[in-house]
Amino acid sequence: MGRFRSHMKDALAEARAAGARGEVPVGAVIVAPDGRVLARAGNRCRELADPTAHAEMLAIRAACAQLGERLTGCDLYVTLEPCAMCAAAIAAARIARLYYGASDPKSGGVAQGARVFTHPQCHHVPEVYDGIGEAEAGALLRAFFAARR
Repeated sequence: MGRFRSHMKDALAEARAAGARGEVPVGAVIVAPDGRVLARAGNRCRELADPTAHAEMLAIRAACAQLGERLTGCDLYVTLEPCAMCAAAIAAARIARLYYGASDPKSGGVAQGARVFTHPQCHHVPEVYDGIGEAEAGALLRAFFAARR
C-alpha cells in the first residue's frame, strides 16, 4: 500500500455542491485499497424525495455497483459524522476505515446518539478517525442552516 492520502477535500467539494443544490451540505467519497476513487456523492434527499439519499448511502451504492456488496479494505471520507442509518450501512458494507469531519450531536450515530459500532449486533466495526476537515465541514453546515433561519 502506498503513502496515505486524505480524500476529505473531495468530500468537501461534494458537500459544497450539495449545498448549492439546496441540500444539506454533506459529501462522501469511497476509496479502494489501491487508492482509486470508486464513488463520490453529496446529499440528494430533497432532489430524489428520498430520506435515505444521504451522501454516504449514495456513495456506498455506487461503490457496491462496482465491487459487490462488500467494500472490504475501502475507506470512506464523509464531511459529517454518519447518522445511525449510514453507520449501519457502513458496517454492512464492511468498510475498513471511516474518516469524518464535523461531529453531529443531534443526529450522529458513531460517537454521538446511537453509537452503532458499539452494539453487539454490529457485525463489523471500521477504524474511525474523526475531526478530519472539521473546521471547513462545520462552517459549511453552519452557513447553510443560518441562511435558512
